[in-house]
Amino acid sequence: MADYKVPVRDMRFVLNEVLNIDEHFQKLGLEEVDAELVNTFIDEGAKFSENELAPLNRSGDEEGCGFNNGEVTTPKGFKEAYSKYVEGGWPAMGGSEAFGGQGMPGVAGIAISEMTGTANWSWSMYPGLSHGAIATIEEHGTEQQQNTYLPPLISGEWTGTMCLTESHCGSDLGLLKSKAEPNADGSYSISGTKIFISAGEHDMASNIIHIVLARLPGAPEGTKGISLFIVPKFNVSDDGTLGERNGVTCGSIEHKMGIKASATCVMNFDGAKGYLIGPENRGLNCMFTFMNFARIGTAIQGVAHAEMGFQGGLSYAKDRLAMRALSGPKNANGPADPIIVHPDVRRMLLTAKAFAEGGRLMVYWASMLGDMVKLGKTEEERKDADELMAFITPIAKAFLTEAGLEAANHGVQIYGGHGFIREWGMEQNVRDARISTLYEGTTGIQSLDLLGRKVLQTQGAALRKFTKIMHNFCETHADDEAMKPFVEPLVKLNKEWGDMTMAIGMKAMQNPENVGAASVDYLMYSGYVTMGYLWALMAKTAQDKLAAGEGDEAFYKAKISTANFYFKRLLPRTASHKLCLEGGLECLMELDEAHFAF
Repeated sequence: MADYKVPVRDMRFVLNEVLNIDEHFQKLGLEEVDAELVNTFIDEGAKFSENELAPLNRSGDEEGCGFNNGEVTTPKGFKEAYSKYVEGGWPAMGGSEAFGGQGMPGVAGIAISEMTGTANWSWSMYPGLSHGAIATIEEHGTEQQQNTYLPPLISGEWTGTMCLTESHCGSDLGLLKSKAEPNADGSYSISGTKIFISAGEHDMASNIIHIVLARLPGAPEGTKGISLFIVPKFNVSDDGTLGERNGVTCGSIEHKMGIKASATCVMNFDGAKGYLIGPENRGLNCMFTFMNFARIGTAIQGVAHAEMGFQGGLSYAKDRLAMRALSGPKNANGPADPIIVHPDVRRMLLTAKAFAEGGRLMVYWASMLGDMVKLGKTEEERKDADELMAFITPIAKAFLTEAGLEAANHGVQIYGGHGFIREWGMEQNVRDARISTLYEGTTGIQSLDLLGRKVLQTQGAALRKFTKIMHNFCETHADDEAMKPFVEPLVKLNKEWGDMTMAIGMKAMQNPENVGAASVDYLMYSGYVTMGYLWALMAKTAQDKLAAGEGDEAFYKAKISTANFYFKRLLPRTASHKLCLEGGLECLMELDEAHFAF
């Protein structure tokens, strides 16, 4: 199995050279945070990820989680690694200083999230699920709730979950049936069953704080009648000590295709004591205040699996000997050439590399926008960042996870038959990647969100906010000869994107089902164009560094070569997606339901 090496150089390139995080921190007024500090975090995080987490990835997959009478045990080494993670202060990086956190902006910790996730995605989900609970309580909790729950959540002593899904409703939360009955002491009795709850039960922390959606008596039907509650595994006394076990138990854990070392639980709430967070019947509104951040966290998974597919495929392609290059032997002293000389193997490697590195910039940039939403100095700055982040989020979540799955599959293909065998780790990468296109909203749901809510419902304003950025970039570099291979295609696509959107909008006015018919191809088209802009940005940065004679010449030349590959072999996929969405609604609906038979 290939050893994971954190791509420290590329992370620093993205953060320091492309995004210029020092300028970002200054704009936010964060005088004590700079690139040097973030680089230190990256170095230390790389040691932890490579030495503590990566060695547990395969063994955790082999062992899986244990379940016995409601108790979940994580694989060997997971609990110990988590203790070291807490001791190192990693969970507290982004937490509020008022509650024991380090107050670091999101972009400062994004590389840590990527590297822990790539090293061991299953393990990373246990601390990762706490972010949603922390964000919810920070934004909507009472002062007492914040003082009670935030310090141990931020320190990592406790972990958190989000309990949304029920067996009869997945993404359609308006159908949920869990109930919340008021108690005399101001608390509520929560009853119902939630499924697919990641890290809902485990042995790594002393308490688990569940954020639960449920209905109050007499609440309106649908999404307008949902409230949000804090439900601890162990009740918490006024002095912060743990009391008796609450009425929440794990009924079972799922037997899954991948991420087997992450406990995916059925959680039963039997009159569990809970506490209302936020206003009554406004639970979904409270939840969506941090949903963009949660979906960016899932987008990281696409980057992680693309990176692992690339690294694993590259190490094998350099060593594996098979056939001769068609142009003549490249390894004259050996019986055959290493397969990396073959164009088709390079196609797969470069696809994975382009998705990993382009996706890294997309996620890190989105995280910067998240910082602006939280910490921007003016209302206008915060609003502008929020609107742009809202547009980018469904693209990042859906496009990057689809791209990550493709790259993971390329990792298997490069190995040939060996890729299908467990010892190499590539088949696990595919199995672990598969869930990423499903949770936090499937690709179809994200596509409807992008085209329906973010684009058409804003009369294209959200799209224009981003295409204006692309337009300004292209206009600035229109006379730069070295940038023409990147600028000219982007100019064409920028116009086409707007024209295509208008055409879909006209069809949607005739029949709204046209939105659903076009949505996935529209999102994938949007993803390729967005990543094209980001690759052009990286190419320009690399060109400037080479012109100035700064830094690692080989690194910058590789960056430009990968950008060329992306523009010539991946960006043209936009044409296919455009033709598909123009194929329209009729061919999808003309077959009568009764004829869907086998």
